Amino acid sequence: MSEHPDSYYAASSNDDTNHLVLMGEVSADVCVIGGGYTGLSAALHLAERGYDVVLLEGMRIGWGASGRNGGQICTGYNKSMDNVEGLLGKQGAQAMWDVEVASKDLIRERVEKHQIDCDLTWGYLHAASKPSHMSWVKETRDEWQRYGYTDTTVLDKAELEQRLDSKAYHGALWEGNAGHLHPLNYTLGLARAAEEAGVRIFENSPVSNLEKGSVVRIETAKGNVSAKFVVAAGNAYLGDLLTPLYHRVMPVSSFILATEPLGAERARALIAENDAVCSSNNIVDYFRLSTDGRMLFGGRANYSGYEPADLFSYMRPRMLKVFPQLADAKLDYCWGGKLAITLDRLPHVGSIDGNIFFAHGYSGHGVALSGICGKLIAQAISGTAEQFDVMAKIRHQPFPGGPIRMPMLALGMMYYRMRDLLS
Repeated sequence: MSEHPDSYYAASSNDDTNHLVLMGEVSADVCVIGGGYTGLSAALHLAERGYDVVLLEGMRIGWGASGRNGGQICTGYNKSMDNVEGLLGKQGAQAMWDVEVASKDLIRERVEKHQIDCDLTWGYLHAASKPSHMSWVKETRDEWQRYGYTDTTVLDKAELEQRLDSKAYHGALWEGNAGHLHPLNYTLGLARAAEEAGVRIFENSPVSNLEKGSVVRIETAKGNVSAKFVVAAGNAYLGDLLTPLYHRVMPVSSFILATEPLGAERARALIAENDAVCSSNNIVDYFRLSTDGRMLFGGRANYSGYEPADLFSYMRPRMLKVFPQLADAKLDYCWGGKLAITLDRLPHVGSIDGNIFFAHGYSGHGVALSGICGKLIAQAISGTAEQFDVMAKIRHQPFPGGPIRMPMLALGMMYYRMRDLLS
């Protein structure tokens, strides 16, 4: 039986519930494939609407990106709203912005309604890695204000250093409607809520085959599900189960380290207001404090599929570049995982044959967007698809290169690393 990968999140999880392996034949209105944010969100909303839902997770609930990520609740998409407007027009861009706003409201509502203990905290810093990046900071503030989001403040270098004890940055955009949480505990809380709503959850039940039709047959090693609808919510871990989806997302590795508890005074000296922080580089660093006063520092995205043998040595220099004062801090955990990106860095949402729905490729913004996309899928299955249809209008191209697409992407990202160095 699989367990969660070794990480700070696994070590501090607050729910050790085990779910049965699927055995034999079952039927349902909807079969959800994937026990992360997207799948659990869809399952929860469908069950609340009266649907009979079965959820299949190949490993453990939250085993993938939903239980390993940086825990950062981001605003917007991994593209500017100007880019979105170029694809969808002003009305479509406004609808996409409304979805994004609803994504964070949904996290608040769920945490409160289902009493999910996940250290939810608000406040976010977009830190400018170069003086030239301050123009991007101001442009982002102005763009968001055009969409009605004004809970932002531009900070110069001196003002930023009052909130962040680092000389690495040259100013920042602070915002109040973004933040951070314990990602695995949030996932486990969603699973508990879904099960209480009637969802049948099976773990260690990877899907081996899917037969399309008016009733879809989903096969695992020891059982199968017959369902009228399917939600494909495997994101970077879905594999080639559905070929049209496989070529439109790419798994990318990212890594996080956790120091020992630093003590409340030392920890808050680093990030005075307990904000989440992300750098402005193309290849970002992201970091925050845990509730018990650890520095959780992530980044060093890897596009080759290669995972370093010694993650501690791989990540430590990156952290010390930002916080050299942590040179004496013991490192307790370091782990990696995969997120999914699309070629245009916008979520890939849609349906196949009218009864297989999917959402994935959040490109680093999945903590918030995955949950709302799961809800939109549930609404679409229920017959209310206006917002779902807007997101599905974005036509995503497959990654070029076929079997050599990952090496090609790795070469492409070398260009962005050079831009980070030269900008």
